[in-house]
This record gives sequence, structure tokens and C-alpha cells, in this order.
Amino acid sequence: MITYIVLLKGINVGGHKKVPMAELRQLLSNSGFTNVRTYIQSGNIILQSNEKNQQQVEVTISKAILKHFGFEVSVLAKTRTELKRIFDQSPFPEEKKKASYFMMLHDMPDSEKVREASQKVYEGEDYQIIEDCIYYFHDKGLSKAKFNVNFFERKFQTFATARNYNTMIKLLSLSED
Repeated sequence: MITYIVLLKGINVGGHKKVPMAELRQLLSNSGFTNVRTYIQSGNIILQSNEKNQQQVEVTISKAILKHFGFEVSVLAKTRTELKRIFDQSPFPEEKKKASYFMMLHDMPDSEKVREASQKVYEGEDYQIIEDCIYYFHDKGLSKAKFNVNFFERKFQTFATARNYNTMIKLLSLSED
């Protein structure tokens, strides 16, 4: 069995795309996944599957949500090893890392587009793009930032979903064997 950390984008935000976690756990269990657990209401799932293809895990979950809840949701599946790599690669010193966000990209961005995106800066905002993650820090928090996930999604033509330091720590902890 492979343990996956699955991140759903944009559910239970502002009353849109409501997905009750108990119902989601049952749906995923009925879809063939085992040991399904969720963490908080923002679409963090830990589950196990015999499926070795992460994209197939994403497609299965996406189709199940569409059929059951009636709307599309972007789904990102990572193994614990991949999530740990993303967490450990943070370029920020520990104190800054604890206040940062991890914007995980579904697809690896083109290096030329990364170079172009890296030219744009705003005061008080710091980010670095390493492989499939944008490590992001704003001295006043993400809600006050001029940058947002949409900027990077448009630039890299893929979807991204952000999690804060504490959520990353919890997901890594919950996914330990």
C-alpha cells in the first residue's frame, strides 16, 4: 500500500464548494482507498492505495467528487517522501520558514517562465521557486500579499495549492508509517 497526501484546492472557502469531511472520507473509502483521514476542513487528506500512478489517484478522486458533489475540484496527490522533500527544500531560515507558505504546483514549470516570474517583486514579499514548489513569505501574512496563487497559476499554466508551515508539519506527522 502506498500512502498519499492528497490536497484539494478551493473547497470550503467562503461558502463555496462545500465538502463535509465525514462525507468525503466515506466517498473515498467507497472509491477503493483505505485508511482515509482528513485534516481540518480545507481539503487535506491522507489515504492509502495500491495504485502506483499518482495521476490515476488524482483522477479517481476528482471524478468521485464531481459525481458525488456536482463540482470539479483540482486534486494534487503526493507521497510522503515527496511532501517531505518539498518541506525540507525550503530556502528560508527556520524562523521565516515557520511563517511561510508552500505553494505546490501540479506540474513542473518551464525554466524560462520561472526566470520571468522571478523578476516580479513586491516589498515585504519573498519567494523562491524550487522544482514544483513556490516557497512564499510575506511579512504581513498571505492575506495582505500582492502575489497570490492565481498569478503563478497563470504564469506556469498549471494549478497550485498553498499550505502553511503548521499544516505541512501536521500532514507529515499524520502520514508517518
